[in-house]
Amino acid sequence: MDQLPKCDANYVPLTPINFLTRAAKVYGDRLSVVYEGIHFTWQQTYERCLRLADSLRSFNISKNDVVSVLAPNIPALYEMHFAVPMAGGVINAINTRLNPNHVATFLRHSEAKVFFVDYQFVQLARQALQILMTKESIPSKLVLPSVVLIDDLESPTGAIFGEWEYEQLVSKGNPGYIPYEVRDEWDPIALNYTSGTTSEPKGVVYSHRGVFLGSLGVIVGWEMASEPVYMWSLPMFHCNGWTFAWGIAARGGTNVCLRNTTAKDMYRNIAQHRVTHMCCAPIVFNILLEAKPEERREITSPVQILVGGAPPPASLLEKMKPLGFQVTHSYGLTEVGPALVCEWQAKWNNLPSKDQSKIMARQGINSVTLAHMDVKDLNTMISVPRDGKTMGEVVLKGSTIMKGYFKNPKATAKAFKNGWFSTGDIGVIHPEGYLEIKDRSKDVIISGGENISSVELESVLYSHPRVLEAAVVAMPHPVWGESPCAFLAIKKNSDGKSDDLKEADIITYCRKKLPHYMVPKKVEFMPELPKTSTGKIKKYQLRDLARNCVVSETFPGKNTAQVNGSTETQGLQAQPSRGASSRL
Repeated sequence: MDQLPKCDANYVPLTPINFLTRAAKVYGDRLSVVYEGIHFTWQQTYERCLRLADSLRSFNISKNDVVSVLAPNIPALYEMHFAVPMAGGVINAINTRLNPNHVATFLRHSEAKVFFVDYQFVQLARQALQILMTKESIPSKLVLPSVVLIDDLESPTGAIFGEWEYEQLVSKGNPGYIPYEVRDEWDPIALNYTSGTTSEPKGVVYSHRGVFLGSLGVIVGWEMASEPVYMWSLPMFHCNGWTFAWGIAARGGTNVCLRNTTAKDMYRNIAQHRVTHMCCAPIVFNILLEAKPEERREITSPVQILVGGAPPPASLLEKMKPLGFQVTHSYGLTEVGPALVCEWQAKWNNLPSKDQSKIMARQGINSVTLAHMDVKDLNTMISVPRDGKTMGEVVLKGSTIMKGYFKNPKATAKAFKNGWFSTGDIGVIHPEGYLEIKDRSKDVIISGGENISSVELESVLYSHPRVLEAAVVAMPHPVWGESPCAFLAIKKNSDGKSDDLKEADIITYCRKKLPHYMVPKKVEFMPELPKTSTGKIKKYQLRDLARNCVVSETFPGKNTAQVNGSTETQGLQAQPSRGASSRL
């Protein structure tokens, strides 16, 4: 059997570009992309991608060259996920919520040859390019990228920026263009930068093989049937829309593009296009739940939501059900895309609703295309018991994991130490083999030798009917070393006020549901918690604030806390402290 070699007939490199080719042949007349009044079929999308790829070749794009794009979820960004690799390039979708310095850093680091900019972000792009052009920041070998404006497809603004406009490139391209042939499935297809919440952002490189397998893995795990109607409530710049920028083509689905993820726009598009699927971080739950009556539309058929980015509290999952949303929990990182899915099992159907929500909040099991997932003691590399209690670090192994960090061999070697990818997340494995994240390794609070999961405490806080956002970090404690400090954003009451909820109310609520050592020793109220550009709470900022809080126990039942030199009484008699918001 070893004498049977690979040949052109039985071995073709895996690439998601073939998803588009297949969709054009099989679903040619079906809607591929919808954006307000704009509609394309899969045959039209295929031809537009060929034309754009041909035009990109005129910019001398060749293998491994980076093409950056700064745009919201619009048809152009979707098309570029196919057109750029069809030209042989590597797509770099830049986070639109970043500042000019970050954008300039990414353009410099990636050495992007072409920079596509949506008209809405011209000012941001112009400032980033100006930073690149300063004498202090331009290496002698750096060549500024060619700039292409993306004007609004439905209502052109007439904005002028760069050398070309997107639709001009599409129009002038050859529809008979023969796409770049992927000879090695290990070749790069995408470059994504990490959010950089804990360190300098790193460039994560995906391969054609990894994206192909990752896309199919999440589709299978989510049980996505053919011809879905998928609404883009998740940014395509976030892990290429968790690989759905390619995966929807594999299912012959319809992409409903959204420029803005407001409650009004999401409900309107769900009703108008009968959306069947969407992805989002838990923060979008609050947008949907807090929508005003005039913004809501009746959901006549279930909408499947794949949620990830942060562990969704069971209480939030409970609230989504009556609205018509059916939630599946996924887990991943920029380095691996969506890697785990909480696949539902029929034996759980008869459990009480609250127990079902607790299971749904777990991160789940590795997708069918990710080889291995485990929780280990990194010192011994021994797997923890499957008891749902013993914590260790989550490690992954498989072909869907990144090629590595661009221009950063040291960080790559560290991430792949001991033959596994170390996620930095702390979790447990339940007897059924399902993972549950307990914390980031840096966020575990160690109080008097007891490990306190900030995620677990946050879940309890979210179950309070008035809590809109919650984050828990460690604060110094002279006796126990560390204690939990909670930062909360509160929903307004019927009078439009949020200051009626006191610190004592929160502490009393937590004492009824948690062991006393897990109860927050301090509660800070804020109008809104600080977030990264991808919607994750900036715990490093909150940790900086919490370091200024020093708790000293004076007698049982009452604590005193010093914040920047002022003393406050803590415990059930405490008055609310709202100073944190003014320091952000």
